[in-house]
Amino acid sequence: MLHIENTGLILIDVQGKLARIVNESEILISNLQKLIRGCQILSLPIIWAEQNPKGLGDTVPEIRELLKNQTPIEKYSFDAFENQEFKEAVLKTKRKQWIVCGIESHICVYQTIRGLLDNDFEVEIAADCVSSRSKENSKMALAKLQKCGASLTSVEMCLYELMKNSKNQKFKEILNLIK
Repeated sequence: MLHIENTGLILIDVQGKLARIVNESEILISNLQKLIRGCQILSLPIIWAEQNPKGLGDTVPEIRELLKNQTPIEKYSFDAFENQEFKEAVLKTKRKQWIVCGIESHICVYQTIRGLLDNDFEVEIAADCVSSRSKENSKMALAKLQKCGASLTSVEMCLYELMKNSKNQKFKEILNLIK
């Protein structure tokens, strides 16, 4: 189970043209907006990474707009946890559970999750918030990551899990977001 006091969100590489050509990109971006906004409502820390932004481009405007008070962490390794600035950002939060989302499932999302798992973090993959150019590569990544110890979740599932019950003062705001 996710616990609000111990959970954060990691957003991986939703950038440029690639974000527009991954499988079901419009649904992905819509789900990412809900997840990010939900995590903001619940005051979770959000760590945002961009792979080689000069080459791939910036994070898509729909997502960048939600994170305007933050700066993405520029990385070149596929495993974001190998980037010192990223690693320090994760450790600074003192959170042990991470919801991970972004693209591509079988490359940067996969390798970053492996890096987190190898460093004793718990990972929940927001399965409706990850994608690859091919559906098969995304399915393969999710299957392989589950065998490595990551769990699957969805936008709605993780937000409700974090709230615990309908008496949570953020319940109505989350409910309106999900509808």
